[in-house]
Amino acid sequence: MNILVFQHAAAENPGSFNDLFRADGVRVTTVEFDRGDTPPDLEAFDFLLVMGGPQDVWQEAEYPWLKTEKAAIRDFVLRLQRPFLGICLGHQLLAEAIGGKVALANTPEIGVYENTKTDAGRDDAIIGALPDPYRALQWHGAEVVALPQEAEILARSPSCAVQAFRYGPRAYGFQGHVEATLETVPNWAMIPAYQNSDDPAYRKDNIDRLARDVASSIDDINSVARVLYQKLICGGAAG
Repeated sequence: MNILVFQHAAAENPGSFNDLFRADGVRVTTVEFDRGDTPPDLEAFDFLLVMGGPQDVWQEAEYPWLKTEKAAIRDFVLRLQRPFLGICLGHQLLAEAIGGKVALANTPEIGVYENTKTDAGRDDAIIGALPDPYRALQWHGAEVVALPQEAEILARSPSCAVQAFRYGPRAYGFQGHVEATLETVPNWAMIPAYQNSDDPAYRKDNIDRLARDVASSIDDINSVARVLYQKLICGGAAG
């Protein structure tokens, strides 16, 4: 299996998925847009995984490569119709690429939260296999606010109406960081966009508290990643 990964910051990588990739000998090609990489021939890949990042989908003037990335996502999902998973920023980029809309969140989420399935989520082949509710690390100030009619909202939280969605049979977006590991929070806290922020959420005491919350929920978070790996990444690519 050949997997293509789009990254936007070195620290925001596939996390726990990397262990699963290594265990199964999966071939992974990583495009680091923030370092000037450009996408390879998409035809060569079975699956596209798009990670989070400190950027926002509308910052094309600051990050011109966002246009290239959105076009590549659109091509992979719409023309090639191959399986896709977008996480946080990747979730939002998928929404924009298929004609949805992303805006600043009314209530930013930073913490470990429970996400509740919709009726469509309970019936979904992938989301239906997750616990209800399922837990994920949230770290976002923007959110998906509109989706095309063909998309299905699969999960929500009290502060975010689109925690997960599906477009077509095999393209999924997750707002929550289902890939989180014990190193995720301390590593992300060192990203300059967060380290230099005046937001009190990024103060050391709050970051330390968040790291403890992730540690206490890591088994639940990792179990979600394993289901997605088995049913969507392996199952979707095989299908």
